[in-house]
Amino acid sequence: MQWQDLVFSIGNFVFAFALIPTIKGKDKPAFSTSIISASILTLFIIAFSSLGLWFSGLGVGASAAAWWILTLQTYKRKK
Repeated sequence: MQWQDLVFSIGNFVFAFALIPTIKGKDKPAFSTSIISASILTLFIIAFSSLGLWFSGLGVGASAAAWWILTLQTYKRKK
C-alpha cells in the first residue's frame, strides 16, 4: 500500500463522517451542489481504482454515497 492511498482514504472517510449531521439535519445544501459533488466523487472512484488506489476508492465511495443521499433528500424536499 502506498502512503498516499492511506491518506486519501482516511481523508475521505472523515469527509463522509462529517456529512452525517447534514444528512440527519433539516437544512440541506442546494440540489446543484449535491449532485455536482456526488457526480465528481463518483468519477474519482473510477480514477483512484484505475490507479490501483483501492482504499482511496473506498474512502471516496463513502463520501460519494453521503452526497448521493443528500442529493436524494434535497430532491425529495423540492417535490
